[in-house]
Amino acid sequence: QVQLVESGGGLVQAGGSLRLSCAASGRTFSVYAMGWFRQAPGKEREFVAAINWSGGSTYYADSVKGRSTISRDNAKNTVYLQMNSLKPEDTAVYYCAARPGTELVLNRGGYYYWGPGTQVTVSS
Repeated sequence: QVQLVESGGGLVQAGGSLRLSCAASGRTFSVYAMGWFRQAPGKEREFVAAINWSGGSTYYADSVKGRSTISRDNAKNTVYLQMNSLKPEDTAVYYCAARPGTELVLNRGGYYYWGPGTQVTVSS
């Protein structure tokens, strides 16, 4: 089992940057696929980015592609989401998720473990 805790959220002006972190417990983090999702008020939780076990494969939602980078440090049991050129529509609670396995996982239902989330607010 894996426990996940996100950090790095906050209030930022449009055009600014944030780096979200997700720290995972457990000795087998390196064989987990990881993902980031977000949920804005009144909306469904949506996919943001995913990374495979090694970090060699990544995938992004069109809404963040070119502005965000997902990465992982398996030695630190941590996955990151660097977000640049933030827009007010990026405002949401951001969640990281994990699933045992080596492949990318793009759908919300494919993840087994979730963190409590971190709030990102982008002001205009």
